[in-house]
Amino acid sequence: MSRYTSETLRSVALVGHGAAGKTSLTEALLFATGAINAKGSVDKGNTVGDSDPQEKEAGHSLNSAVVNFGHEGTHVHLIDTPGYPDFAGQAIAALAGVDTALVVINAQTGVELMTERMMRHAAERKLCRMIVINKIDVDNLDLPGLVADIRERFGKQCMLLDLPARHAAEVVEVLEHDAGDADFESVAAAHRALIDQIVEEDEDLLAQYLEDGADPSAAALHAPFEKALREGHLIPILFTSAKTGAGIRELLHVLASLAPNPAEGNSPPFYKGEPGGASEAFHAVPDAGKHVLAHVFKVVADPYMGKIGIFRVHQGTVKKDMQLFVGDGKRPIKVAHLYQLQGKDTVEVDELLPGDIGAIAKVEEIEFDSVLHDSHDEDHIHLVPLEFPKPMAGLAVETRKKGDEQRLFDILGKLAMEDPTFQVERHPTSNETVIRGLGEIHLKSKLAKMAGQYKLEVDTKPPRIPYRETITAHAEAMYRHKKQSGGAGQFGEVHLRIEPRERGEGFEFVDAVKGGVIPGVFMAAVEKGVRQGLEGGVVAGYEVEDVKVTVFDGKTHAVDGKEVAFTIAGRKAVIEAIRNARPIVLEPIVNIEITVPEGAIGDLTGDLSGRRGHITGTDGRGHGMAAISGEVPLAELNDYQSRLKSLTGGQGSYTIEFARYSAVPPNVQQQMASRFQLHDEDE
Repeated sequence: MSRYTSETLRSVALVGHGAAGKTSLTEALLFATGAINAKGSVDKGNTVGDSDPQEKEAGHSLNSAVVNFGHEGTHVHLIDTPGYPDFAGQAIAALAGVDTALVVINAQTGVELMTERMMRHAAERKLCRMIVINKIDVDNLDLPGLVADIRERFGKQCMLLDLPARHAAEVVEVLEHDAGDADFESVAAAHRALIDQIVEEDEDLLAQYLEDGADPSAAALHAPFEKALREGHLIPILFTSAKTGAGIRELLHVLASLAPNPAEGNSPPFYKGEPGGASEAFHAVPDAGKHVLAHVFKVVADPYMGKIGIFRVHQGTVKKDMQLFVGDGKRPIKVAHLYQLQGKDTVEVDELLPGDIGAIAKVEEIEFDSVLHDSHDEDHIHLVPLEFPKPMAGLAVETRKKGDEQRLFDILGKLAMEDPTFQVERHPTSNETVIRGLGEIHLKSKLAKMAGQYKLEVDTKPPRIPYRETITAHAEAMYRHKKQSGGAGQFGEVHLRIEPRERGEGFEFVDAVKGGVIPGVFMAAVEKGVRQGLEGGVVAGYEVEDVKVTVFDGKTHAVDGKEVAFTIAGRKAVIEAIRNARPIVLEPIVNIEITVPEGAIGDLTGDLSGRRGHITGTDGRGHGMAAISGEVPLAELNDYQSRLKSLTGGQGSYTIEFARYSAVPPNVQQQMASRFQLHDEDE
C-alpha cells in the first residue's frame, strides 16, 4: 500500500529564467525535508538535479529533473527545469506533469525573458501559478520595485503571501499573521489585501466577513484560496534564499497547505478522438479505483536502463506487473518495474496513484506525449498538445568516418526522442542531414552529447534555409502521359485545378472526378504524383505549401492505364498548374530578442535594420542591460552570433522563435530562380 493518498499529493514545476536559482532551491527543499543529507552546489556539480556531465561542466541545467519529498503529511513531486531559452522545450514539457507552476525570479535581475514566457505558458495550460523571488540575501536589492514590476507585467492578482524580515534573514507569512515587522510593506496591509482577495471567491464567506469583520478560519479560506488559484484570480508571491535557507520552511508550508492536490487543480485537457478530427472533451478523474490514464511528458534514452518513459498518473492506479496499452496499441506492455525518481536515481515502488509522477523502462513503444491506459475503452484519448517554439536554428551534419551514417541516424533519433524542440531533417535534393534546435547553445549541447556519450564526431556547416513556395492565383492544367515500348504501354491523363489557401492551412487534395473517367483505383497514384510535384518546387526547388489541388477530369485506357502513368501525369500536371498560378518563394521570419548592454542599442538596431529586420520594441532589463525585440528573416542570421559578439564585446545574447513565412523580395526571388533548374524526366 502507498504511504499516502492522492489528496496528500502535490506536483509542482520550478520554471523561470536561467540563473534564478531553481536547482539550488530544489537542493534547499530536499535538504530541509531530510530527503538528502547535505545541500549540493551548482558550482561544485554535485546537485541532485544537474547530474549530467554536460550540466556539471556548463554550470546550469540542460534537462528537467524530477525529485520528490515529504512534508507535513504531504508528498511533493517537484520538477526542476532549465531556464535558458535554448532549453525551453524541457521546461514547457514539464507543465504537462504538474498542477502548479512555481515561477522563480532572480531578485537581482528581476523579470526576464523566460519569466514572461513561462508565466504565459502556465496560464495557457490553466495551471495554478505562484511566484518565488529567490536570492533575497544579496545586497542592494530593490524588492519593492521588483514587486511593483511583477504587478505591472502580470496583474494586480500577484499578491504577497509572505514578506522578508530582519534584512532578509527570515520570512514572515502574511495569510495567518496580521501583524509583525517586515523589511518593506506592512504585514497588516498585506494580510488584509490577501484576505479581501480570497473571500471574494465565495459569496457566503464574503457576506459573513463584511458582517462581522473577523478573519475567516484557515479551514474556511482553503476552498476559496484554491478557487482563486485555479481561475488565475490570485498569484501568490513568496520570498526565499536557497543559500541561507530564508523562506524555505515557509515555502514548504505553502506547498503542503495551500498548493492544490490533484482534485483541486484544473483538470488536464484530455480529449477523445483523433488529432485533427472530430473530438470531445474527456474529463480524467483522480480516483484510484477507476481505469488507468497516465501521460508521458518526458522520455530519456539511458545507456543502462534503455528507453525510460516518465509520466504523470491522472486516473486509476498503476501497479507493478500490470498490463498497460500505449495509445491505440493493440498489444499490451507489462510494467515489470515501476519507479519514482530522485534526479538520476530510481526508487522501485509497487504502485502509483493519481497525482504521482513515475517511470517505466525498456518499453520501446513509449514515445513523448503517449497516453498509457489499461482498457481499450481509452484507446483514442489524448492530451491536448503543448505549444512548443518551432526550432529554427540549424546545422547540416555529416560523419567524419565513412560507414557511420546509419549510426548517426540512430543517435539523432535518440536525441530527438528526448527533446520535443530538437528536429532532424533529411533533404534528398541537397543530400543534407540537418539538425534544428532553439539556438546555437542548444545545438552545441547536442553535438557535445554525441561526442561525449555516443563517441561520434561530426562535421557541421550552415544548412540551406528552409524556404517554401506557394501560389498567389488560381490555375488549371492537364497532362497526358503516353508511352509505348513494344509490349503493354502506359497511359494516364489528368486535369486538375490549383488554388491558394491561407498561410499555414497546408495541402488539400480533392477528388472531383465524375463518371469514372479516372478509376478510383488510380486516384491514390494521382495524389502521389501531385505530392511529388509539390515536394520539388517550381521556382527555386523548395516545397510548395498551402495549396488546394482539385482533380476534376481525366482519361484512362483499358489496357495501358497504369499507376505509374497516373503518378507521372499528376506530377507534371501540378507542376504546370503551379507555373501558371503566379508562384512565389516564402522565407521564414523569426521573432528575435537580443539582450545587450544599453550602450550598444544603437549599433544593434542599425545592424538589424540592415538585415531587413524590423524593431518592435526595447525594454530595460536592469544592471545596464536592455532587450531589443524585433522580426528578421532567418536567412539574415547566418553569421549573427559572431557579429553580436563583435558589437557587444561578448556581452550580447539572442534567442529566436519562428513567427511566420513571408514572401521574399522580388529581386531575391529572381536570384534564387536563376540558380534553379527543374529536372523533370519521365520515371
